[in-house]
Amino acid sequence: MEKRELLLNDYAQLCREADHLEPEMFDKYEVQRGLRDKNGNGVVTGLTNVSRIDAFKMVDGVKTPCEGKLWYRGYDCIELVKGFRETGFGFEEISYLLLFGKLPDAKQLKQFREILADNRTLPTNFTRDVIMKAPSNDIMNSLTRSVLTLASYDKNCSDTSIENVLRQCMSLIGVFPMLAVYAYHAYNHYQNDESMYIHRPSQALSAAENLLMMLRPNKEYTELEAKVLDIALVLHMEHGGGNNSTFTTRVVSSSGSDTYSVIAAALSSLKGPKHGGANIKVVEMMRDIESNVSDWGDEEAVRAYLKKILNKEAFDRKGLIYGMGHAVYSLSDPRAQVFKGFVEMLASAKGRQKDFALYSMIERMAPQVIAEKARIYKGVSANVDFYSGFVYSMLEIPLEMFTPIFAIARIVGWSAHRIEELINMDKIIRPAYKSVMTRQEEYIPMENR
Repeated sequence: MEKRELLLNDYAQLCREADHLEPEMFDKYEVQRGLRDKNGNGVVTGLTNVSRIDAFKMVDGVKTPCEGKLWYRGYDCIELVKGFRETGFGFEEISYLLLFGKLPDAKQLKQFREILADNRTLPTNFTRDVIMKAPSNDIMNSLTRSVLTLASYDKNCSDTSIENVLRQCMSLIGVFPMLAVYAYHAYNHYQNDESMYIHRPSQALSAAENLLMMLRPNKEYTELEAKVLDIALVLHMEHGGGNNSTFTTRVVSSSGSDTYSVIAAALSSLKGPKHGGANIKVVEMMRDIESNVSDWGDEEAVRAYLKKILNKEAFDRKGLIYGMGHAVYSLSDPRAQVFKGFVEMLASAKGRQKDFALYSMIERMAPQVIAEKARIYKGVSANVDFYSGFVYSMLEIPLEMFTPIFAIARIVGWSAHRIEELINMDKIIRPAYKSVMTRQEEYIPMENR
């Protein structure tokens, strides 16, 4: 084994030597790394009518940062949250909006809720034979495996007609909470030696209520807890189309692949710490700050520790204050803005006001600390991940479930983009890479090497 490890080290070094590209080559050949220019603007690769992000506006011909806006099918997401929070839960209503392009009336919403409720069922023995078979602490991997296995139970798996894809997408939206929660309970039982709980979802409950009910041993939750989780699901449901997992959805859809493969690819993208795992890093960072700053109300002590984090002297030594800044938004992330009020309500109900005060202090202070160290071109503000991890911790949701909850929400956006891609785009998405290979080698026979 030791010899094999040494060989792997040698092989890895060969890869580094063969594949290293000098950073200035990207400028020389005018290649935009990560599909972003030097100012952080994304390369336009498609059209969408599903959602839109506003982070800048033109003022006298100059691109100027503005307060962030997120639009779902033409509706301001903040106004949508205000609209449904007084009457009930919004996950199903906003899912209908993203999938079908308009808000449902009472009858349409009732029918749609019934369809999603009917889909909250898994094939016979699926939980035992698939989910419990090889439990993992990486619930995203378990979720991806379950999605791919579901393809084996679908007789029309490869049919890409809009009617069939819609059926598949609504089925996956319905079962995602079950797949994720059951995978967590299997892991918690077999690897953590805890009790096993498999609660069946209720057709009468919303997605958020079912998620909490299935996750908790006693099935109990408060209305406030369920409503805050519901809002979190709505705010994570869709985000402009240009994010990594949604782009993955459209790329794989453009190849003609089936829905299960497409969603599995999107899940694989989302699980990366640079995408869906960001709120976990926020929670870990905040725990580190709480452990190392004795007085959470001492602004100077907190500021000094933030500087240490930024200078790679504390926490994970990556030099990042997690939850601050966004690839698109400049002055503010509207999702964080609308979420913060509900976070404060939940913190008050849970007796976590001291934690919330620390979060608020860092939200205000971190942009100043970052600006002192680096020139900021478009502004830095708290993003939705800054507060979502705090919310999940107050809801007693384990860290292993943070990214799966993101997936439970984002499956709706992925579905909308898959359908839009199938309806409008008839070409495979095939980006170009510039070859910088300059050598032209002659083949050398084995005995002469």
